[in-house]
Amino acid sequence: MSSEQPISLAAQLRGKIDNRTSVIGIIGMGYVGLPLAVAAYDAKFPILGFDVDQAKIDGINGGRSPIGRIGDETISKMRQSGRFEVTDDYRRLGECDVIIICVPTPLNKYREPDLSYVTGTTQRIAEHIRPGQIISLESTTYPGTTRDVMRPILEGKRLKSGTDFFLAYSPEREDPGNPDFHTASIPKVVGGDGDDAVNIALAFYSAVVARVVPVSTCEVAEAVKLTENIFRSVNIALVNELKVIYDKMGINVWEVIDAAKTKPFGYMPFYPGPGLGGHCIPIDPFYLTWKAREYHVATRFIELAGEINTNAPYLVVDRLVEALGQHCRQALAGSKILMLGVAYKKNVEDTRESPAFTLIEEIERRGGAVEFHDPFVPVIPHMREHANMAGRQSLELTASSLANFDAVLICTDHDNVDYCLVASHANLIVDTRNAMARVDRSAPIVLA
Repeated sequence: MSSEQPISLAAQLRGKIDNRTSVIGIIGMGYVGLPLAVAAYDAKFPILGFDVDQAKIDGINGGRSPIGRIGDETISKMRQSGRFEVTDDYRRLGECDVIIICVPTPLNKYREPDLSYVTGTTQRIAEHIRPGQIISLESTTYPGTTRDVMRPILEGKRLKSGTDFFLAYSPEREDPGNPDFHTASIPKVVGGDGDDAVNIALAFYSAVVARVVPVSTCEVAEAVKLTENIFRSVNIALVNELKVIYDKMGINVWEVIDAAKTKPFGYMPFYPGPGLGGHCIPIDPFYLTWKAREYHVATRFIELAGEINTNAPYLVVDRLVEALGQHCRQALAGSKILMLGVAYKKNVEDTRESPAFTLIEEIERRGGAVEFHDPFVPVIPHMREHANMAGRQSLELTASSLANFDAVLICTDHDNVDYCLVASHANLIVDTRNAMARVDRSAPIVLA
């Protein structure tokens, strides 16, 4: 009779990760999941991606990338290796040793957390869960989601977290359009439900990214992500408010920021804009304010920042109205406006939560007509909100097309827009990004 102790499930899983035989399942092949798949591929893991969008699945399996910063050649190479496949067959979750959840966590119409994507995905995992798997959530959420929402669902088949399977939380930190950082080079915060979960998650993420930062619990890791994005939200709100104040004083806020950032300590530059965009900063603060109510804690500072940032597009339209009256002697009603950029930030095709759509709706509500030019967004995609705008096409930017508009409103300052052409042929420019500071000015320019 052998005296050797059986190898634990945790040790077996660690061994698979260490020798790169563990299959990595990534649910959600979007702006978080697909870059993670690339990083896991580069780390020599076999990857099985999951998605519900059949067109996206067919495209990726055909070697086409749905994301601009990941080239088709990368996807083709991954597919040809035999180590990467995307499917909508969630029965294949049983093949995976490591399961990463990268699904949306939006707000509902009452600006409360909508965890339907997380709970729906967790229920699908629970249908096919087996002993010896680790499940890691990367979607942004409030502290307690991993433990209080996911764990009970996964333990429904009498399996126990920390013994039969392992549960972790590691917030995504993607920055689309930033050429200086990519998934593998961004430090990864990791929390787990118990010591084994933390150690297994550390083993996987350490193989994929350059640096891993362990924290004591899933709740701490969840709070880290919210803190990072609330920090940005509050500081952007501050500078948006300063913009309004300094504008009334005749002071250029952009010049103020450029001078202030020369201080080598105690200051970090943030910049005003037409409102917040992307899937994180406009949404994440409300996850914490909602959760804080459970503890009877007021979140006045965070909510005030949200109010300021939410109101920013309407102040831009007010500024557009003033500029049209001052420089063109006409009202917004009946005016033709060309918007430059509908992506939420420059040099990306991502339109999620972009303030451009609130601007378009408000301008058109006031009687203006809007067309847009965006070299990264040839056609406005279908969105959960602003669905009526889907299918609108980007207008070609030419001297004659510019001359046909009463004003150009710069919403997103893509680098590959010909701002000299805009300056030479626009009748009026309302600039929310200080983009025209790069060129000689001929048309009237109003900062907004």
